Amino acid sequence: MVEIGEWAPDFSVFDHRGNEFRLSDMRGKRVILSFHPLAWTGVCTEQMRALEENWQVFESLDAVAVGISVDSVPCKSAWAEGIGIQKTRLLADFWPHGDVAQAYGVFDGLKGVARRSNIVVDEFQHVIFTRTYDTHAVPDMREIVAVLGEQELSRREDLHLPKI
Repeated sequence: MVEIGEWAPDFSVFDHRGNEFRLSDMRGKRVILSFHPLAWTGVCTEQMRALEENWQVFESLDAVAVGISVDSVPCKSAWAEGIGIQKTRLLADFWPHGDVAQAYGVFDGLKGVARRSNIVVDEFQHVIFTRTYDTHAVPDMREIVAVLGEQELSRREDLHLPKI
């Protein structure tokens, strides 16, 4: 897995709407890469709904969360519609199969899917948080909010801005 402080590998894939997502285009924002094994599974559905439910919180912290798995764009599109995802972009790491998950060190070569993981990238494209979760556990988004909040306070102190 990538390590904290490392440069986050750039990548380009398509989201569930068929729009290109390139990590380097997100410079200036923090990005939560929420890897999950497969669409249409219960825990993955809960994980993506947790991202969607916290969309406004992430936005207030100058961050954007994306879900990413090895599923295809049509699969992601149908799944997003089926589970009510409207704001969160669901990325298709379909071909080359799991290329992004491999670059981030979260690809399970035996199962052919990404391990359930959250990786947070700062506005300069450096990794600031990594965690892999049990396959059957929904990641706690409060953990991500805490990481983003701590970094926000640190940034404000560095800039001598008032704390929020």
